Amino acid sequence: MNEVAIIKTTEGEMLLELWADVAPGHVENFKKLANQGFYDGTCFHRVIKDFMIQGGDPLTKDLKNESRWGTGDPGYKIKAEFNDRHHDRGVLSMARSNDPNSAGCQFFICHGAPRFLDKQYTAFGKLIKGDDVLEKIGTTKTHPQDRPDKRMGVESIKVVAADSVK
Repeated sequence: MNEVAIIKTTEGEMLLELWADVAPGHVENFKKLANQGFYDGTCFHRVIKDFMIQGGDPLTKDLKNESRWGTGDPGYKIKAEFNDRHHDRGVLSMARSNDPNSAGCQFFICHGAPRFLDKQYTAFGKLIKGDDVLEKIGTTKTHPQDRPDKRMGVESIKVVAADSVK
């Protein structure tokens, strides 16, 4: 069954197809976290124009944790599933630290085409609707540590059957 992620943000909605064929573990993990409400109330805490928008950190639910944003995880790590998909605009990929097997919950959506990330980060989906929302978030004003001046909130992420979405 083909599935899609609906990301409701303060700037609008994005629809992403999920690539279970190339990164089944990442899709399963993202789906599990999304459907248990893990991402609800988080934000895109790192925005670099023409590169990517990063979100999924549970610490971003609380402004008091801002100095630690980018370090939150779900309490476990998942194994890398590097594949042949290119990091083009709109591609959904998993953020990680220097260890290739350190991804957990943080993800990014490419705003540019950072192909140097190919086979270094696990690509597991692609934007199919809502490029205007990606553009709004990707071009928002930022301050040091690539933090948006205005909160780019994630209200919810739900994973549903592709054929249930018009």
